Order: sequence, then C-alpha cells, then structure tokens
Amino acid sequence: MLKTKLSTLVTLVTLAVLVLFGYLFLRDLQGPSLSFSADGKELGQKIGPRKEITVIAADTSGVRSVEVSVRRGDKTLELYEKQFEGSPRSVEYAFTLEDAKLPEGGFTLIVTAHDASLAGFNKGNSTTREIQLAMDNKQPRIVVETYPPAVHRGGSALIVYTASEALTKTGVYVDSVFFPAFEQKDNTYACLFAFPESISAAEYFPQIYAQDTAGNITESRLIVNAVNKNYPGDKVKITDTFLSKKAEELKKIVPYKETSLEQYLEANGVIRKQNDLLIRDICIKSATAKPKWEGDFKILPRSAVKAQFGDRRTYYLNDKEIDKQVHLGYDFASVARAEVPAGNDGTVVFADYNGIYGNLVILEHGLGLNSIYSHLTDFRVKAGDTVKKGQIIGTTGTTGLAVGDHVHFGVYVGGVAVQPKEWIDPKWVRNNISVRLSKAR
Repeated sequence: MLKTKLSTLVTLVTLAVLVLFGYLFLRDLQGPSLSFSADGKELGQKIGPRKEITVIAADTSGVRSVEVSVRRGDKTLELYEKQFEGSPRSVEYAFTLEDAKLPEGGFTLIVTAHDASLAGFNKGNSTTREIQLAMDNKQPRIVVETYPPAVHRGGSALIVYTASEALTKTGVYVDSVFFPAFEQKDNTYACLFAFPESISAAEYFPQIYAQDTAGNITESRLIVNAVNKNYPGDKVKITDTFLSKKAEELKKIVPYKETSLEQYLEANGVIRKQNDLLIRDICIKSATAKPKWEGDFKILPRSAVKAQFGDRRTYYLNDKEIDKQVHLGYDFASVARAEVPAGNDGTVVFADYNGIYGNLVILEHGLGLNSIYSHLTDFRVKAGDTVKKGQIIGTTGTTGLAVGDHVHFGVYVGGVAVQPKEWIDPKWVRNNISVRLSKAR
C-alpha cells in the first residue's frame, strides 16, 4: 500500500516537473519579430553609407540581443552586436553602414535577433532576416543657376539650383537655421533664405545642403555678397499712464504677476519670446512649395511709418532704463481702425490673439514666405481662407502692447523675420526675386 502511494507520488512529481519543464522551455518556440525602417519609412533598395537604419525587434519573452552583418559575394562581415539589459519586450536599434566600407553595388544585410526565453536550454529563440540592398556612395551634384546680387543684413535672398537626382531634404543652412528649398520642376529647386539681423557679415556663411534618397549628403559653401547694415537705436518711454491704460490687457497676458510694471516687463521679455516662437513655428509648418504672391507687397494706404525693422529699442520708465528689445517689423499708422489690406495673395494660417502682438493675422505666400499683421481691432478673415492682394483682413488697433492705433507689418522667410522694406519695393522684388524665380519655372 505504501509502495503504491510512493509510486503515485513519484509519478505526480515527475509529471509536475515535466509540465514545468515544458512550460519554461517549450512555451515560446518562436523568435522575435523583426522590421526595418530608414527615416521612419520602409527600407528602400538603394542605401548610402550614412543613412541610418533602424531595426525594431519585439518578443513576449523579451529581446536579449541584435546582431548585424553584411555579405557581399562569399564574404560576410560582422558589424555590430547589441545586448539589451533587462531584455525589454520591444527594442529599436539604429546603425549606419559606414563601418562596412562597402563599394558600389549589391550586398545582403543580415540581422539576427535573440529573445530571452529558456528555449534551447536558455539559449533562446532567434530570428534572422536577410535583405538585398544596393550601396550608393555617390553624393548628389548641385548646380546653382541664379545667385542673389547682394544680401543685406536683415534681408532676403533667393537662389535657384538643379540637382543630379531626386532629393529628400535640401535647402540652405545659416548656422543651425535651415531654410528649405522647394522643387519647382524636375530636380530644379528654389530656396528663399535670410541674412538674420542678429548676426554680422563676418558671421554669415550660408551653406547649400542636399540629401538624396540613399542618404548621401552634399554640403557646399554658398558664396554671396553679404552687406552689413547698422540698425538705429530707439528710445521708448513707458509712462505710468500707459501702464494704467493697459492694465486689463497686461493681466490677460501675464496673470501671474502682481503689478502692471512687473507684468509689462514679463510680457515684453519672456512672453515676447514665446509669441515669437509661435509665429516662427506657424511659418515653418505652413510652408507650401509653389509661390502664391505676385510682385511687391501692398501696405496700409495713406499711412505713416511709426517704427522700422531692426530698431534697437531701449525702454525707459521715469528716465530709468527698464528693458531692451529689437523691433522686427514696420509700424504703419493712419486713422483709427483703418482697414488693413493683405500684402499679397496667400492663405490665412493664423487669425487669433497672440500675447504682445494682440490680434494677429499670419498669411502664407509659398516658398516659406509669410507676412504678419498685428495689434488689429478685429478680424475680417479666418484660418484657412484664401486672400487676394489688397483684400481687407482686419482693422488697425491697440491690442497687445501697442502704444497707439497702428498695424505692425512683418515679413518672415523660413520663420525668420526679415526687412519688409525690400518686399514693398517693386524694383527690389523684380530684380532679386521675380526674375530669378522665373528660371525655376
């Protein structure tokens, strides 16, 4: 009887061990899933040595490691092995093929991922994928067809150039600021770019950038005639009367400060930067490839210029300096609540309140060109509207931090404020933009 019970117990324990063994070692017999991408897109057939490839591996047991190698003919070169601490269930591993130093032509990319299961006596399962690719080492060739006659500090410029092949990203870099070019016809690009007012000619080194579909990059210094310009200083007197008059608006813009002076200083500094960043982001994100404008830009009729672009403003309260800022547009004043025309054909991409700018309209004109109209009393357009040159978009006013009734008119290229005086001059627009842009059509 005792023997029978022991035999039964041994059998049960053996079965339990076998079940546990099966559960631990046989529950996961499949390797990780594997997928590939380059620039967030499916991996294409051609690839350059600097193009970043991302491997995505996933497994319910966790991913232990990823190995990368390449095979050309009968030779295999092991490139990378990446171990993942903690064996996460999903991993991304990015790499380039620069270290492989492959010549032009076909090769096989081999990627193996190992999971963290106990299968194979703790070796885990593995998945291997092989992809046939072609190495493309040739950089795209760029030929500039039209150069600007000169680029003034704070001003705009346009170039037209051709590329030897299709490009995924191209334009002009000024330091870290990128001005995208837009394809106008097969492999012919037009690019508007700026000479920011914040730097001098000695610091201005624009570069053409071109990246092809394989990830090969060409960078070349763009030789231009950069002309320095000194912008005048301007004294702005802030009075207690003004602060009292603006009390409600200042509370709206800066509700977390106590006094009107504290609110004004916060608005004129910190909030201004936030408002400028919003304008920049809208300009960059709204850019379209084809020019919508025609000729020079229209301004507020029968108006006087009250402030100019680039003025270095020093703010005083009771003869004491309280702040410094740069004015990034033209202020035009006429009669109170004068009708404000659209400077040129375009699309309304913003019509709302924006802090120190008050009621603001932003128009998009194509090729990264935008115009802005701020301190408006009211709007006659809304976001998404298409407007024609001269169409009324609002009326002048004192919203935001405006001292008197006017419209602040600004022009932006690639999200950078530029000299409006150029864009309202028919001769400048014709010689620097229109004639040169015609080469791209």
